[in-house]
Amino acid sequence: MRVLALLALCLAAVSAVPKNPQRIVGGSVTTIGQYPSMAALLFSWGTSGHRQACGGTILNNRSILTAAHCTIGDAPARWRIRVGSTNANSGGVVHNSQQIINHPNYNGNTFNNDVSIIRSSSTFSFNNNVRAASIAGSNYNLGNNQVVWATGWGTISSGGPASEQLRHVQIWTVAQNTCAQRYAEVGMSITNNMLCSGWLDVGGRDQCQETLAVLSTTTVSLLVFALSVGDVLRLVTQVSTPVFPASALGSKAMPK
Repeated sequence: MRVLALLALCLAAVSAVPKNPQRIVGGSVTTIGQYPSMAALLFSWGTSGHRQACGGTILNNRSILTAAHCTIGDAPARWRIRVGSTNANSGGVVHNSQQIINHPNYNGNTFNNDVSIIRSSSTFSFNNNVRAASIAGSNYNLGNNQVVWATGWGTISSGGPASEQLRHVQIWTVAQNTCAQRYAEVGMSITNNMLCSGWLDVGGRDQCQETLAVLSTTTVSLLVFALSVGDVLRLVTQVSTPVFPASALGSKAMPK
């Protein structure tokens, strides 16, 4: 099954690494077999090894797409990549990181172009639990009020216990003008390459907090990132190749 991969990066802090618990509220447990392009990104704070801190989507057999706000300023050695596991901190195969490529136009104040690629030092072996995401073309248009599924690791309620197992939750895409109005209420603006997802005026379902999730449908694939401020709608930055990563790499092709 082809999936629409929407990478949801929920931002509540400007720091490169999440400091508060992640969450995927109102969801249920799932398996990596349902979302084989999902990767857990493990960070080392320098004291007790690497632990899951962000998430990403597999682009090819050596590249992971994630958020620049996660990786900005970090040496590659501080990050590792776990693929093929339902669990955040066990199972699957862990790969060392060789290179981090942040979007050249990433803006840490507005979180525009919040895009980064982590290159693995070794290749991923594809199987039923490890698979590259399909990516829609740059002209693909995701309509309003479309069902998507947010997937990730983290706490299942505000202040609640963390879920080591992958979880998912159903939400909907939201019209651009509605999204702009909601963010204007909190003094924020959106750019033309952003769109929204979430529940309008309904609580209890949320994608994540300071982590990454994958939103999916059963149609073609599109890579985007999301910004979350409190209970305001999810704001996402659409990513379309060859704008990035190709332009950042000085090449017309995605890294192999």
